[in-house]
Amino acid sequence: MIKQLIVAASAALLCTGVSAAYKDGTYTGEGKGNASQIQVEVTVASGKITGVKVVKHGETEMLLKAAEKNVSKAIVEKNGTEGVQGVTGATNSSKGIIEAVNNALKKAQ
Repeated sequence: MIKQLIVAASAALLCTGVSAAYKDGTYTGEGKGNASQIQVEVTVASGKITGVKVVKHGETEMLLKAAEKNVSKAIVEKNGTEGVQGVTGATNSSKGIIEAVNNALKKAQ
């Protein structure tokens, strides 16, 4: 009986697409961009990522903004960085943002 309940509960969680839950708060992290370290703030509310903001960088502004807009949106939608694609032409800035977010999320677990 207990095994059946565990199996049923596990199946229910898998069907609802439960993703990682993080501790609420604002966390900072850094990652290596093309020309500099990129520092981000990641905001978590109700266990989910609600915002990603670049707060410090030395990258080419136009490239960084393109990466920030697209990568940040994808991270919020996916509630993490898994499967997030970089922006063509701003690959290193994209990778830097993703690395920075991963480092920030380590503090939110």
